[in-house]
Formats: sequence, C-alpha cells, structure tokens
Amino acid sequence: MLHPGDVARYRDGNKTDRADAKALLEAARNEALDPVPVKSRDQQALVTLHRLRQGYLQTRTARINAVRGHLREFGLTVPVGARTVVPHAREALATDAVPACVRPALLAVLEEILALEAQARSLHRQLEALATESAEAQWLQSVPGIGVLTATALLAFVGDIQRFRSGRAFAAYLGLTPREASSAGTRHLGRITKRGNSYVRMLLIHGARSALRAGQVAERPDDLRTHAGQLAARKNYNLAAVALANKLARVCWRVWRDQRPFARREAGAP
Repeated sequence: MLHPGDVARYRDGNKTDRADAKALLEAARNEALDPVPVKSRDQQALVTLHRLRQGYLQTRTARINAVRGHLREFGLTVPVGARTVVPHAREALATDAVPACVRPALLAVLEEILALEAQARSLHRQLEALATESAEAQWLQSVPGIGVLTATALLAFVGDIQRFRSGRAFAAYLGLTPREASSAGTRHLGRITKRGNSYVRMLLIHGARSALRAGQVAERPDDLRTHAGQLAARKNYNLAAVALANKLARVCWRVWRDQRPFARREAGAP
C-alpha cells in the first residue's frame, strides 16, 4: 500500500484509471517511498473510538454555535465556553425575549448538546480502560503533557514505532519539523510542514501547552519543562508550544522504542 500523495506525483495529465495504474507502477519501483502499514484490528478499534469521540465533539461545537447565534438574533448574548452555554441559554429561554414558538426547538438543541457530551465522556472512559491494559500506553503517559487521548491516539494511528529510524524521523512523520528550502549551501527553515495526521499533531501541541503551564507553576520543574519555559520567555508562546510538541514527539519515540517509562530529571540535576 502506497500513500495517495506519493502516487499522485507520478501521474501525468488527467486523473483516469489508466493514468492511476501507470502512476502506481512507477511509484512501486521507487524504493525510497515507504509503504503505508496496514492497521491491526486493535489499532482500528482505537481509531474508531477516537473518530467517533471527535465527531461527537465537533457536532456539539456546531450546536453550541447555532444556539449562541440564534439567541443573539433576539438580543441575548451567551458567554463563550462549552460548559457555560447550556445553563446561560436555559436562563435566556426562560425570559420573554425569546418567542414561545422558538423555545421548544432551542431546548431540544440544548438536550442534544448534553447527550453529545455524555456520548463523548463514555468513549473517553472506554479509552481510559483500554489504556490501563496497555503497557505501551502507560509508558507514553509517563511523558509530561501526554495523557490518555494522546497515548491511545499514537498507538492507533502510528502502529509500529520501530519503523522510524530516529526521533526526528518520527517528528517529521507527524509534521512537526520545519519546512526546508535550502540551496547553494544556504539553509532556509520555515514553518512546520503539517504533514501526517493532523489529529495526533493537535493532541501533541495541546499537551505541550499543558506542559508549559505546568512548568510555570511547578516549584521544582524537570529539565524538559524548564527548557520549554526558557523558550517561551524568549519566543512567542505558540511557537514555544509547537517546539515543545516536537521535542515531546522525540521523547515519545525514545520511550516507546526502548519500552520503558520516561525518567524525570529535575532542572540542574547531573
């Protein structure tokens, strides 16, 4: 199995079955192209749980935005935040500012939001139960900023970690390394490539932000959080979060490959 993006570079002209078959043959001859690994049944089960949970949350966000938008049409402003929308919307619907014919429909949307949140929490509990049964998930969760969602997502979408020759190759696979446009001995590095799985990359960056905040309030932070805090002091906060996510990906590769928990070391310790 080859990635469609790799095969598309070998296709000339329009996309037809004949052109696709020719492109597949040409791409198969290139030994530098890495094949796409086939997921096991356990991996596909984790992928399904993650995608279902993410679908529930995306639908919930759409419903929340719809409720806030409809109430604003009647001059009622609901504060931003998933946890505050439902109670504030109920209070708004109890007033005379909203026509009586609209209230039942909006109340039904609020009940749908609560049902979607319950479904997402149920899937999260299933992922937690599966993570407790996996030694690899426990090793990954020992890394700062890596929780149940990130650990199980790595197991689901990455698969065999041994196919990556280094931590940098793993970070590049996730799209966390800078895009390079070098020529004539001059090196130009730009923004991250954003290749690979966007969902896993998003979880790693959110985990990096969590590790940054934890490092700012910790009395005795480890060297990883200390390095992130120093970077955040010199650079933009989001840039520091992405840089820390890159480092977390490399740490996860090492922990996962060596099959051992992350060894925390306090800043300044030998």
